[in-house]
Amino acid sequence: MSGDNSSSLTPGFFILNGVPGLEATHIWISLPFCFMYIIAVVGNCGLICLISHEEALHRPMYYFLALLSFTDVTLCTTTVPNMLCIFWFNLKEIDFNACLAQMFFVHMLTGMESGVLMLMALDRYVAICYPLRYATILTNPVIAKAGLATFLRNVMLIIPFTLLTKRLPYCRGNFIAHTYCDHMSVAKVSCGNFKVNAIYGLMVALLIGVFDICCITVSYTMILQAVMSLSSADARHKAFSTCTSHMCAIVITYVPAFFTFFTHRFGGHNIPNHIHIIVANLYLLLPPTMNPIVYGVKTKQIQEGVIKFLLGDKVSFTYDK
Repeated sequence: MSGDNSSSLTPGFFILNGVPGLEATHIWISLPFCFMYIIAVVGNCGLICLISHEEALHRPMYYFLALLSFTDVTLCTTTVPNMLCIFWFNLKEIDFNACLAQMFFVHMLTGMESGVLMLMALDRYVAICYPLRYATILTNPVIAKAGLATFLRNVMLIIPFTLLTKRLPYCRGNFIAHTYCDHMSVAKVSCGNFKVNAIYGLMVALLIGVFDICCITVSYTMILQAVMSLSSADARHKAFSTCTSHMCAIVITYVPAFFTFFTHRFGGHNIPNHIHIIVANLYLLLPPTMNPIVYGVKTKQIQEGVIKFLLGDKVSFTYDK
């Protein structure tokens, strides 16, 4: 311990155990995670560069997509390199303050990802329900303010995580059964009362997750009503097609999130700990890996931008709001 007396129970470092029970297969577990991380970094950085470079993609939908890509690549970078060091080089030590910093960024960025998906749902709502006013409603200043408000919301809600965790006494050792510093995984190492941490964590999950999901649900309910009122089948198909990529991103993000959340609270004793840890890593890595692929496959404008970048062809963009 770092203190000189019993009043100081703050460890100098924690030891991340990786995936307990599967230490012999750490190398094999690391390979798909490493492959997914490379795809996530290349794909998301490529999307950001493409959107910033191609003037035809300077639209609200793609600005939000660039923000999602930046959030995704930052999120997986906060955990995967450290996880690979554990798996490959057995470098399990992490400084106490570095652990708290990693914990802050993991939870802040996961909340940010949820918030950006909510903003993208609102973007689709405005584009389909108010197409003639789309450009005047979602101006660049409005987009910037919405992104900043989402960022500040998550920062202000997650900062108490760090403060609540730092105040706890750690006298049960410094071993964390995880590949990264998760809020409750760190709190459970404490010998103090972490009930406040658990309650606050649940409150934040409700404030961020439930609020964003409700906004997304309301947006798509209104979108569905607007689309079904269109008389032309082609118009309905075109309207739905602009939402498919976003709906895929929602499923990819929230399904593993719900699994992790509910199994920890209602079915944790029936599921092995290593399954929890692997799914928790997939929860952070799967959306950053799949989102660029989904948008690349489903979005014609991005496909045209990639072709133009690779081949230097003069591609005529078929822009849809």
